[in-house]
Amino acid sequence: MFASIRRYRLDSGSIDDLLRTIDQDFAERVQQLEGFVEYQLLECGNGEWITITTFADRRSAEASIEVAATWISETVAKRMDITRLEAFVGEVVISRARAEVLEEEHY
Repeated sequence: MFASIRRYRLDSGSIDDLLRTIDQDFAERVQQLEGFVEYQLLECGNGEWITITTFADRRSAEASIEVAATWISETVAKRMDITRLEAFVGEVVISRARAEVLEEEHY
């Protein structure tokens, strides 16, 4: 498995509106990508958040970085200023999870 990790900062706009839009639109879209395993968003405070998307293969994880950039520019960039601070892909070499991880969380 491979994970795509992206870190962002919201420079203007509502974080609540942004998180709701991500949950209702982007998370649904990324879930449909080939090789999708899991999507998580960590709200870090001060307008920053991190996403971790896990895929079965590196190609899909790398492609998700562009998918996310395109979604931001086409969906929320018109009403919010968002800066992508980092984006990278790595191989998942250790993984543990409880059954609760399989239950969807919604904002």
